Amino acid sequence: MNYFPKSLAVGFVLASFASASVLAATHPVTGETLADDQTFTYSLLDEFTSVDPQIVEDVSGSAFVRDLFEGLMNQDADGNLIPGVATGFTTNDAKDVYTFTLRDNAMWSDGNPVTAHDFVYSWRRLADPATASPYSWFAEIMALENVGGVMSGEASPDTLGITALDNHTLEVRLTASLPYFAAMTTHASTFPTPEWVVRTSGNDWTKPENIVSNGAYILTEHIPNERAVRERNTMYWNNDATILDKVVTLVINDENVDLTRYLAGELDMGTVPSGQYLRLKEDYPDEATSFPRLCTYYYTFNLSPSGQEAYQDVRVRQALSYAVDRSVVTEKILQAGQIQAFTFTPGATAGFEVPPVAFGQMTQDERNAKAKELMAEAGYGSDNPLNIELMYNTSEGHKKIAIAVQQMWKETLGVKATLANQEWKTFLKTRGSQNFDVARGGWCGDYNEASTFLDLLTTPSGYNDGKFSNAEVDELMLEARTLSDATANYTRVEEILANEMPVIPVYHYTGVFMLKSNVKGWPYDNVEQNWYSRDLYKVSK
Repeated sequence: MNYFPKSLAVGFVLASFASASVLAATHPVTGETLADDQTFTYSLLDEFTSVDPQIVEDVSGSAFVRDLFEGLMNQDADGNLIPGVATGFTTNDAKDVYTFTLRDNAMWSDGNPVTAHDFVYSWRRLADPATASPYSWFAEIMALENVGGVMSGEASPDTLGITALDNHTLEVRLTASLPYFAAMTTHASTFPTPEWVVRTSGNDWTKPENIVSNGAYILTEHIPNERAVRERNTMYWNNDATILDKVVTLVINDENVDLTRYLAGELDMGTVPSGQYLRLKEDYPDEATSFPRLCTYYYTFNLSPSGQEAYQDVRVRQALSYAVDRSVVTEKILQAGQIQAFTFTPGATAGFEVPPVAFGQMTQDERNAKAKELMAEAGYGSDNPLNIELMYNTSEGHKKIAIAVQQMWKETLGVKATLANQEWKTFLKTRGSQNFDVARGGWCGDYNEASTFLDLLTTPSGYNDGKFSNAEVDELMLEARTLSDATANYTRVEEILANEMPVIPVYHYTGVFMLKSNVKGWPYDNVEQNWYSRDLYKVSK
């Protein structure tokens, strides 16, 4: 099966006319007059975790990495696969062997060619336990040959099922049939890293003075928790088609301060504080935006030995979930089109039909009544109240939701919940070490298929922070990798999750932000929101 996207032709046209467009200050395709200053400035709520492709673990950091590095495949504005370093790929009938053909003009920012060997090194690095990648589990769900042995340390990384047949041909061997495998290569953890720089500079290799990257931009400045700057990489194979010259990110922890700075003209893209979307949409109809995203907001129970014994009782978990009035969160607090969640997987997921899980079919009054009944059966009530610490990462929006949930639990169940907020990196460490009772979680799909959500709650998942373990879920998700249609498996897993309630799904996200009307090219129709600064441009006001 050969893959060669029609949209590739558009890239050739763009590249052919880009140089002339810069001179004429018009967009080569649309003819729009371009702004003289092609600097895009946007905000981050928290400092990103890393710009190392094999270490980064958050959404904002992944967006940064997509600018600095380029993987085998990219996505277009609709989320379709388009060439990256690879011009295309072939796969066998069983879809367990993929062969990627790499372009011969891909270069690192230091002038070295990007080769298939760079991908071999990086994927081995991802799976190697010595790297301690928080995303190493992604290599496992990619079903790479011998990945289990490599991750356990029982086999050498060079036994992983990836081989450079030559400088421009990469063969990947899988232990399962994965028809969506190529889509997984748009994930940051699969991007190449320069072995010679990593070996020379160690953990400092991503600092601006050391970093070598192969994407459309290079990192030129980074002041942690303050600002980072990326500028055009003149060695990038398609640099002539890039219009934005510089991208600046500013870390602004306060949503209201963020909005103030946006309205003052300091940002091209900024935050919509919780509950302010409708007002901002009315006042700034061309700038306030909301659209479906492939993400779920949830709370996870600590089911590990360090968690409260109460959470081992499914009745307690169900009661706490039932008592959360999701409509209050979506319609009163957020007010930006978010969707109440009763399943972990969003309905926006390609090929996924949201199953009618039982508790999602109840009215809120019915859920509240059932929650009281379940909590009483578990032995908790006014004379024996359950005490909970609800942890979230610092954000005014997360705080508002946590306060609302705290009140719902108190009024409906008599639960005494205390709130604890932590800075992003500390929060990730605390949650990842199971040092919590109930913690906020947010998951955005790494690729557009239901397994990107449901694999999260399998026993070996690196982001199963609550340590939920269910043999049937593990078996169903493992079997799903070999099925041409895994709908029945996914439905069953969602039913198990609705019964076992290891997490409390609260809502499915929308993309909500402020964007200046002269910024063009944002991929609103890509539910994964894999955006690339090289696709954006600013027009003259």
